[in-house]
Amino acid sequence: MEGRKLSMGIIGSHLQAAAILVVVMVMALMTDAASTSKVSPLKVGFYATSCPSAESLIQRATQTKFNVDKTITAGLLRIFFHDCFVQGCDASNLIKSTATNKAELDAVPNLTLHGMDLIDTAKAAVEEACPGVVSCADIIALATRDAVVIAGGETYAVPTGRRDSRVSLASSVNLPGPGFSVASAAAAFRGRGLDITDMVTLLGAHTVGGAHCEFFYNRLYNFNGTDGLQDPSIAESLAASLKAACPMKPVTSRYLVGKTTVAIDQGTEFVFDKSYYHQLQHNHGVLQIDQELTHDPTTSPIVKSLAKGSATHFSSSFGNAIVKMGNIGVLTGSQGEIRRICSKIN
Repeated sequence: MEGRKLSMGIIGSHLQAAAILVVVMVMALMTDAASTSKVSPLKVGFYATSCPSAESLIQRATQTKFNVDKTITAGLLRIFFHDCFVQGCDASNLIKSTATNKAELDAVPNLTLHGMDLIDTAKAAVEEACPGVVSCADIIALATRDAVVIAGGETYAVPTGRRDSRVSLASSVNLPGPGFSVASAAAAFRGRGLDITDMVTLLGAHTVGGAHCEFFYNRLYNFNGTDGLQDPSIAESLAASLKAACPMKPVTSRYLVGKTTVAIDQGTEFVFDKSYYHQLQHNHGVLQIDQELTHDPTTSPIVKSLAKGSATHFSSSFGNAIVKMGNIGVLTGSQGEIRRICSKIN
């Protein structure tokens, strides 16, 4: 994968995988938790009168993109996650940097985001139909849902009415990533108003994800800082496959972001299904955080339940969790703005 096509950090996905992490500040977590506990001001069908064609236009653009690039599902999931976890679901990670401001898009975890071109295409379509009405933040949420459905997941209703942020700072990007322990990841999710079941369910987005070598290299060749040591929790068949894709390299020439990508779901990498959880139960988790879900006593029962349950159970659980995530720190009413171009503040 070239350029911005990576896998999802902790969520997803090519869920385009990973994020280099800054520890979440305790006070920030408390503030976010408080804000997400309020009743959501969003509603399903927000544009029914002001722009009745909005959702169909976004769905059409998403389908067209998926037809030529099946990694778009993972890409959108990762954009949505990275947006909501940094100052809320306000499309602040779409804004490009200027000479006087380094925006979120240029923070290291966002350098490999993939799918902004689809957001731009959908935005252009709704702007032509209804100028200045539909926010970029809502386009992210709706296109993500459409991509999940197109990839085989169940549909879910998306509350809308978000507005776009006028602020985007690279320094504000604090994201949980693939090297986090279950406890650390759970604390980060909890700080955003999401419980541990939400976390394990949202990590199911990795069923359409991919990961670059640098995000699991240490599990193969330098586990816990011991040179040559392999993570004993990796199934040997998976380790052999990963080593073939990502051979050991000297320290001076380790893998760079955006190069070789392997599928996190080794069976149905472009299908939104529950196979991710089955693979974890057989020690086929590519990322450390994924595999630890089956060994941690707080998350193992959730993994088992999602693996054992029906496909509909997983899809409906995922829909509920991502809608909950989509309520984090939203701007509504007169807050923020409706950007004319998603990458630029008006």
